[in-house]
Amino acid sequence: MKMAATSVKSAALPTAKAKSKPMKAVSGYRLPGEGSSTAIATVTVISLLVLWWVATTFQWVPPLFLPSPKAIYTAFIDAWNGDLQGGLPLLEHFRQSMVRVFGAFALAVVTAVPIGVLMGVSRIARGIFDPPIEFYRPLPPLAYLPLIVIWFGIDETSKIILIFLACFAPLAMSAQAGVKSVAIEQINAVYSMGASRWQVIRHVVLPAALPEILTGMRIAIGFGWTTLVAAEMVAATAGLGQMVLNASNFLRTDVVIMGIILIGLIAYGFDMLMRRAETWLVPWKGRM
Repeated sequence: MKMAATSVKSAALPTAKAKSKPMKAVSGYRLPGEGSSTAIATVTVISLLVLWWVATTFQWVPPLFLPSPKAIYTAFIDAWNGDLQGGLPLLEHFRQSMVRVFGAFALAVVTAVPIGVLMGVSRIARGIFDPPIEFYRPLPPLAYLPLIVIWFGIDETSKIILIFLACFAPLAMSAQAGVKSVAIEQINAVYSMGASRWQVIRHVVLPAALPEILTGMRIAIGFGWTTLVAAEMVAATAGLGQMVLNASNFLRTDVVIMGIILIGLIAYGFDMLMRRAETWLVPWKGRM
């Protein structure tokens, strides 16, 4: 019995000593900020530009497939002066595309966001709007482009409607997802204070859904610029997408790449503005 008690006591000693060790302080996990990846992104861009210059200088790739940065700059100057096919200056192409994309985007925001919020708070609205949105959302714009042309003709209306449809679905779905992310405890707490249904939606649901809505806006504008080329295939005489398509018919790869870079820079600039808006409108995002 004494030996058993001694063995039990000795077996318990390491456990007691282990429990007496102080625990290491664990620092809280934080999401990486915007500035933490700026240096890496800068190095990546510079490396790609250097690789592009080396590949074209030593002619690793034929100029027809990959023009040099100097050729892209020359194409930009020609487009700015209106010396390309069509004779329109680059600012006119830029203006036409901006009106189409951001006009359709603004129209999608004022219609899709309220519908998405309604889909999140009302089963009737969800039953009405969810089937058509889920049906056409996976379809590529080129699939229903002929139908839009038949219904609305070949003027600006069909172009704006095509871009509008591309922006509408991600905005509505993100607004609905944002509403569903609201904690039920917050809603019950506001109801217990005597708030009406509209006050709950305005003061609880909308602020909680705002981060998802802003993310949906960033995604939607990307879809809008993606659909721009398809929209300007329909009897367009100006626009960045039309300029790229017209240049591809003449194998002007330098103009095509120049137009792609411009579209990408414009979309990236708007995305940066949306990120700044997120930090101002929803400063609590990622900190809760």
